[in-house]
Amino acid sequence: MNAKLPQAYFSKLLRAIVEFDMIKDGDHILLGISGGKDSIFLAYAMKILQQRLHKKFALSALTINPMFKDKDGQPAFFDINRARTFMEELGIPYDVIDVDIEGAMAETDYKSPCFTCAFFRRGAMNRYASEHGIHKVAYAHHNDDAVETFFMGMLYSGQLHTFTPVTYLDRTDVTVIRPLIYFREQEIIDAQAFHGFDPVKNPCPHDGNTSRQTIKELIARLDQSIPDCYNHLAAAMREGSLGQLWPAAQSRKEMRETYYRYMGNNIKQK
Repeated sequence: MNAKLPQAYFSKLLRAIVEFDMIKDGDHILLGISGGKDSIFLAYAMKILQQRLHKKFALSALTINPMFKDKDGQPAFFDINRARTFMEELGIPYDVIDVDIEGAMAETDYKSPCFTCAFFRRGAMNRYASEHGIHKVAYAHHNDDAVETFFMGMLYSGQLHTFTPVTYLDRTDVTVIRPLIYFREQEIIDAQAFHGFDPVKNPCPHDGNTSRQTIKELIARLDQSIPDCYNHLAAAMREGSLGQLWPAAQSRKEMRETYYRYMGNNIKQK
């Protein structure tokens, strides 16, 4: 396959690679491939980097089959073979493993299905990488994913956090990279014109009915009424963007001394 990207796309890709120093000589990078628009573009973009960068690194790809079932209890259709053919065209070695995420979600119904699915997918990817002597894994998270995660943290858990472009996992000695971190989702949708792959339908029974989808739609509505809302959320993810915040909440034990300074005399009088 003669993989090509417009210069504007290649510049965004290269910015992430250079700014966060994602690729070293001799790396073997395992690509997480779902067959969706994001992971297919990731494979296409990484192949272009492999051809154009002044670095020697290997690529492999892995799909986790989550073993979802349809409403009749039969295995949901998951068109893995088209993804396999596309990886062959790119010259990227490809493998598929089955992980019973459907069963795990049923056993952990007290947690969000998206959390459970992501947890077991990541675990399977990291195990596969370690077993095959691979120390770097690439995921297809884009800028919208990061902003949505940041906003979800504020609304659902009261925390300021999102995933980082590069994350070292010391328990498995695997480094996770996210080369598409500067791409907006619409740019990845438009990139289908370059690689020509029609995304594989997501077999997840919760697809389109998740907390992330709710946040995605909320941000889109806010961005229509608040100038630069999305851009401000993206800027707020950066270290150094924090303004004036309240101090951390104190426990009763931490406040005891101050409490007695205020209330000591009244307590004695009683």
